[in-house]
This record gives sequence, C-alpha cells and structure tokens, in this order.
Amino acid sequence: MTTTFSPDKIALSDMLRSVADGKLQLPDFQRGWVWNDDHIRSLLASISMSFPVGAVMTLATGNPDVKFKTRPLEGAEPPVNARPDFLLLDGQQRMTSLFQAIASGKVVDTRDARDKDIQRWYYVDIRKAVDPNVDREEAFVSLPRDRLTRNFRGEVVVDYSTPELERAGGLFPVGLMFGEYEDWAEEYRDLSPEHKERWKAFRKAVLEPFQKYQVPVIAMGNGTPKEAVCLVFEKVNTGGVSLTVFELLTATFAAENFHLREAWLGDPKSGVTGIQGRLHKHPVLGNVENTDFLQAVTLLATRARRLEQLQAGKLDSEAAAVSCKRKDVLKLTLQEYQAHAQAVEQGFIRAAQFLRTQKMFTARDLPYRTQLVPMAAALAVLGDKAQSVAVQDKLAEWYWNGVFGELYASATETRFAKDFPELLAWMDGKDAPDTVREASFNAQRLDDLRTRNSAAYKGVYALLMRDGAEDFRTGLPATDTAYFDESIDIHHIFPQDWCEKQGIKKRVYDSVINKTPLAYRTNRKIGGSAPSAYLARLQRGDKDTPPVDGERLDEILETHVIDVAALRSDDFNAFFMARRSALLDRIAGAMKKPVSRMET
Repeated sequence: MTTTFSPDKIALSDMLRSVADGKLQLPDFQRGWVWNDDHIRSLLASISMSFPVGAVMTLATGNPDVKFKTRPLEGAEPPVNARPDFLLLDGQQRMTSLFQAIASGKVVDTRDARDKDIQRWYYVDIRKAVDPNVDREEAFVSLPRDRLTRNFRGEVVVDYSTPELERAGGLFPVGLMFGEYEDWAEEYRDLSPEHKERWKAFRKAVLEPFQKYQVPVIAMGNGTPKEAVCLVFEKVNTGGVSLTVFELLTATFAAENFHLREAWLGDPKSGVTGIQGRLHKHPVLGNVENTDFLQAVTLLATRARRLEQLQAGKLDSEAAAVSCKRKDVLKLTLQEYQAHAQAVEQGFIRAAQFLRTQKMFTARDLPYRTQLVPMAAALAVLGDKAQSVAVQDKLAEWYWNGVFGELYASATETRFAKDFPELLAWMDGKDAPDTVREASFNAQRLDDLRTRNSAAYKGVYALLMRDGAEDFRTGLPATDTAYFDESIDIHHIFPQDWCEKQGIKKRVYDSVINKTPLAYRTNRKIGGSAPSAYLARLQRGDKDTPPVDGERLDEILETHVIDVAALRSDDFNAFFMARRSALLDRIAGAMKKPVSRMET
C-alpha cells in the first residue's frame, strides 16, 4: 500500500513566508479564524519556550481529481493569482494566529474573553521575559490599535505609540520577530548598560527560540484521494465540527466557478430562493439536509454511469455500481450534478406530495428522513409516471414496509443503493425490492412503541390518520388544513391521570396502543377523566362545543379502531387487547403481509 503522507519539520519563519507568498493557502471549505486574544498570547509564549504546539497537516496541490477553490489565510495578501503549492488542512487557527501576530504587519482582529471583537498589536515585555520568576505568558501582552493603555475611566496611562516609547517601556514588537529589528535593538541597548545586558538575555530567551522553532508537518502527497482528504480532516479537525461532503463539493465546484452553497441556500440579498428554501416550503421536508440531496443526485449519477457502461457492452458484474456512499458523492462531477439536480428537486417535491397522501404533514412526524433519499431519487427518474395509481400503490407498500420493518435505522447508504434500482425495477414489472420482502413486524414490538424516537410509533400515528381516523369532537378527518389549524397530535385515549389512579403501569398505558391522533382542543376536553365521563361530556356538548349524537360518536371511535363497548365501560384491559389486534391488522394491511401475533 502506498503511503499517502510523510512527517517533516519546517522552520516557522519559512512557514510564515509561505503564507505571505501564497504558497500555503486554505481550501475554501475551511471555516473562519476564531482564536481569541488569550489563545494568541498563550501560543506565542509556548513558541518562545520551544514547547510543542502540535503538528499541522498539509496537502500538496497538483492532483487533477482533487481540485478545491482556495483562499489565503486571513490577514495574508499574497501576490494576485498566487498559486498554492500546499493546502493547510489542519492547524489553521495556529498558523493564522502566528501569521497575523508576527508577519502580517497589520493589527490583529480578534476577540476578548467575553467574545467581544477587538483589535490588538502583540508585544513581549522584555523585563518579564528574562525574569525566571515570572510566568512566560505574563510576558506576552497585547495593546489596542492606538497602542495606548487606559484605566477604567478611559484615561491614558501609558503610551507605546512610537518605537521610542516602545523601547522606553521595554516592549518588543512581536511583528519584528523575523524582521529588521537591529535598529530597534541597538537603540534599546544604548539606553543603559542594564538595557544592554537585558537585551542579551532576551535574545537568548525569546528571539533564538522563535528563530530556531521547527513546526512539525504531516505532508499529504498530491496522490491522496479526495475521500481520504475528507476523512483525515474529520479526524484531525480540532474545531469539533465535522466536515461534510457538501463543504468539500462546494470547494470543488467553486474551482469551476459554480457556487453550490448559493444554489442550495439561495441569495437573500437578491431575493433568490435556493433549493433548500424551495424544499422546506413543504413542512414534511423541513429537515432535508444538503447531504440528503447530494446522495439522491449521486444515486442518479451512478445509475447513469452504470447504464452507459452496460450499453457499451460491459458485463453486469463489471459495470459501475449504483451507490451514494461518501466516496461516491465526492466523485460527483459538476456536469453530473447539473444534469440531475433539477430532477432530484422535483423528486423530493413528489415525495412530499406522496407523504401527504399517507397523512405525514411535518418533518417531526416523519418516521425516517433517510427514506426520502431513495424515494426522491426513484420519483426523479419516474417523473410524471409516478402519478399513476399502480406506482403510488407500490410506493406505499415499499414505504410502509420500510417504516414498520424499521429498516432505515442503520446502514442506510447500503439500503439506498439497493432500494433505488429495485424500486425502479419493481415499477417496471420485476420482483419486489428486498425491503418489501424482508420487512417483518410482531405484536411485541407494538407493545414497546411509546415515544416518537421510534419510526414505527410515528408510523402507527400516520396510519390511523391515513385510514380515516376522525376527531372525537369535530368528527373531521385529518387533512393538511385540519392538521395545522386544529393542532392535531397523538394523545392518550385512556388519560394518564386516570390510568395512574387505577394502578395501570406506565409502560402499558403509555404504549401507542393507548394513543391516537386528536386535536389539541379535543384533548383538553378529555382532560384526566375516565373515558365514560369524557364521552358523556362530548355527547352533552357545552357552550363551546355542540352536542354529538351517541351513535355518531361510536362511529367516530370506530375510525380509531377502538372497541366502543370497552371504552364506554372503562374496561382498559378489554380495550387494550382489542385495539392491539386491530392495530396489527392495520399494519398488516399497510405492509400487505401477515404480522406476528405473538403474545407477551
């Protein structure tokens, strides 16, 4: 196996020169510089004592398959069109801090301990730096832009605004560390014999360590593949935020003058809505991420590659695989993205339309966001054919098997790559996807569904609405309008308070078997009363709610697959067992297969 990196050491002065010349730059996916004043002074002090401050990692440029838009480190102004030899993958905060404080020649934009923006020049207090009883960090100080120190009333206490005043105060400018400091030093030494001795000690204690300091560098060669760059960056990123494939592709496409981030987010200044905004107009797509979108695009792109290779005569086993793993997304070309992005966007919108027919209206109620990826990809390929009843019925069967089989909880990228082509083949008359054939559900799982953390829990909730559950108070089924206007949510049928007083265990009464979709106001009417009591109140009505006919109320209860007699007689056990069986029937109907009736 070829080694993709090599350890090295480079003089700090050479590193800073490379930054100034533009030979060392940042890939555009790197985030902004954020170190504060305390961090910078501590870093400078560590260098002065020859302490290790950590290795930096660089990537050699020149690989035609790994092209990123680049930018100089903040504060650097290299020659126009300077082409970097290396990109800085790790160590941005340290190198930017050192460059700005030492080599930029400009005041440093940073922040104080309260995160307030400030501007600072950095100095070394010569007297403190050579005193062995003083902590070295105390010797490194920063001054405001005007180089004046003030008291709490804002009155100037000390002025360091000229070289003469700097020398008189014994503050050596860090910006002279690798520059022309001999004139400054000569005049400092001439102040007195004591100054001369102090300078000699300072030179040995601070200047020489800086000038001799070697930065450990892990240098990645230009043969490093793009997916390795992404993985390495995630492992070494000290900022604590993982790099996404979206950010890498943004930098890659920017090298070809395409702004992926703008295409996704839009441009608020010009009022242009991006893909994200257009998708998020559909509440059920509110959590769709840019990586979801790119995975769907990659499924189409890899499918197109495969079909092209098969048509060219390659054997099925030799042709490119349909896939959307990270390495595949990173191989996506700009031309492929542009060829498929619009269709994928429409695929997601068609997915939202389908989910509304299944009574899933918001991202919060979506069992699996991840299942949208192969669905959107398939609908992108099917186009208008997706509106046919045959396609919609098969899509629903596949969807509910994925939900109740809980097959999208892990290893999703592998399942994406299987479901997408298998769905298309099924629509074309071939065998059902593995997701449909492999999914199973049993009664024990139904007993265990208690919170929205479970996809199947959300599935039961949506399935009841899909199959016509009407609100106890209004008698209205769940529609887009009713869902939002009435604040429909899943609520207990036998109220929690009543169940607690009857000694029913929480793990039992909190099961989805004892829950159903109801409007917010209806749940308030129910309160904590026994079912017999709140049903009687609903039938009588009040000043806010007209009375409900008893027979009509029984019909409404039946739309929730509730045993009316058991509910009206407050018989929790009879209700629970009857509804458990009825819900299993509903799930079996959605999956179009028997489910296990194993008793607990």
